[in-house]
This record gives sequence, structure tokens and C-alpha cells, in this order.
Amino acid sequence: MQLIRSISLRRKEKEMEFGEKIRKARTAKGLSQRELAEACGMSLRTIQNYELGTRLPKKKDTYLALAKALDINEEVLLDQDASFVLRATERYGSRGARQAWDMVADLAAMWSGGEMDEEDMDAIMQAMQEAYWEAKKNNRKYVPKKYRKEGET
Repeated sequence: MQLIRSISLRRKEKEMEFGEKIRKARTAKGLSQRELAEACGMSLRTIQNYELGTRLPKKKDTYLALAKALDINEEVLLDQDASFVLRATERYGSRGARQAWDMVADLAAMWSGGEMDEEDMDAIMQAMQEAYWEAKKNNRKYVPKKYRKEGET
């Protein structure tokens, strides 16, 4: 139960970071939430959820629209972990997203409060993400052909 609570808190931390970035960029540009929503083609409630940290975008296009409307680089909004989770979502749906978030949270929990260099942590995270993609690729051969998407072998 403690681990589940820890993973949930890690997800909230990521969502809060994203929400804070959106809020800071929006206020720096002098936009209201409604104006940002209109500029991005989103609902006001969506922008509010992002800023409150209750939701994260599910598609890269959303990050691009927000970055464009806020006149910032998309990399400001889309950190390495979020990029990894987005790719997992695009390839494997909500289950892939959940697995990716769990992996990111577990790895972050491994070195929380530790004395590891940021560079080393990034290298470990990168290696684990590559291992995730390789494992997913290797496990595709066990999916019955009738459930495979077109073009998969």
C-alpha cells in the first residue's frame, strides 16, 4: 500500500511541475486561462485541470499547441519522463502509459534522498527506458496475429 501511495505522489509531483510551468508561462505572457484555452483550441476546464495538476496532456500535439500559444519551446513543457510516457501512450494506449508512469515513479523512488549525480540518474533512466522498449518489442511475438495491428510482425 505504501508503494502505491508513493507512485501516486510521484505522478502528482510531475503533474504539478507541468501545471506550474503552464501557469508561469501564461501569466508571464499576460494571458487569462480562457485566452490560452481559445488560442490552443481547448476548453477552459482543460487548462484549469492542467494548471491544478489534476491532468496531463495525452498527446504530443497538445504540448505543441500550448508551447506555440505561450511562445515557449516545447521542451520546456515536455521533459524526458513526459516524452517517454507519451510515446508509451501512443504505442500501447492507457495500459502502456500506466506501465511507463509506474516505471518512472519506481526509478525516481529508488534514488530519492540519495547522493547520486543528476547525470548518473539520467543515464540510468535512459537505459531503463531503452530496456522497456526492447522488452515491449520482444513481447510482441507472443501476441496472437488476430490482435496485432496492421504492419506488425
